[in-house]
Amino acid sequence: MASDNDGTADQPRGRVLVVAGSDSGGAAGIQADIKTITALGGYAMTAITAVTAQNTVRVHGVWPMPLEAVFAQFDVTLSDIGADAIKTGLLGATPMIEGLAERFAGPASGIPRVIDPVMIASSGQRLLEEKAVDAIRSMLVPGAALVTPNAPEAEILTGKVVESVDGQRRAAERLLEGGALGALVKGAHVSGDVIVDVLQTHDGEWLFEGSRLVTRADHGTGCTLASACAAHIAHGEAVPDAVERARLFLRGGLEHAEALGAGRGPVNHGWQIQKSLSRPD
Repeated sequence: MASDNDGTADQPRGRVLVVAGSDSGGAAGIQADIKTITALGGYAMTAITAVTAQNTVRVHGVWPMPLEAVFAQFDVTLSDIGADAIKTGLLGATPMIEGLAERFAGPASGIPRVIDPVMIASSGQRLLEEKAVDAIRSMLVPGAALVTPNAPEAEILTGKVVESVDGQRRAAERLLEGGALGALVKGAHVSGDVIVDVLQTHDGEWLFEGSRLVTRADHGTGCTLASACAAHIAHGEAVPDAVERARLFLRGGLEHAEALGAGRGPVNHGWQIQKSLSRPD
């Protein structure tokens, strides 16, 4: 149920509260979240957990925000505007996760949440403390509408080897056993010409397939997909439908991306708007 203060809590309106870090390069993190949610007709709000100095080449520095500041952003936004979904990204430390878990059990209870367990940057740099992994596993996974790990993250969270679709299935099963309502184990890190994303809920399993694109403009794919899922869920869509439509949005963003920067360039979050503006009258 959406949290609201005007008596319209049962009417999904696309409001998504994002708890994540800022990406100065604009490709991932809060910037990707806001662009994605807006492009899909939603309303994005933020609780920024960290400021990063990064570009297409690598993460040059990470500065965590004070816990008081993060939770103040979360609390005042939720109590006033409300939310139809909550999406998490870079969290970093156990106290941050503990504070979020308290809110998920309190004022944010009943709001569908999409947990993107950001652990490793595209450059390979570790972004999550080792001891925080257990906190995500025990505090954020249970009750999550959707958990969206890539293969390396799924291995860390579940202890399952994820080198094939069968491995993705086993990891998704383990996440459901751990209390998640839905688990999307992404397959981009699994070798092969066809990428398979495995979605499991307590209602069944869905396999989403797509050819692998050869591009260096793929920075922010994880944040973008999770935020797109959250945006569709915030509009009242079922998880399988939300995942399917989110994947189509990301695919378009990859296909229409420009090779900005010297490293892994950003996904094009505005591709649908650009296409509509280029149509002849």
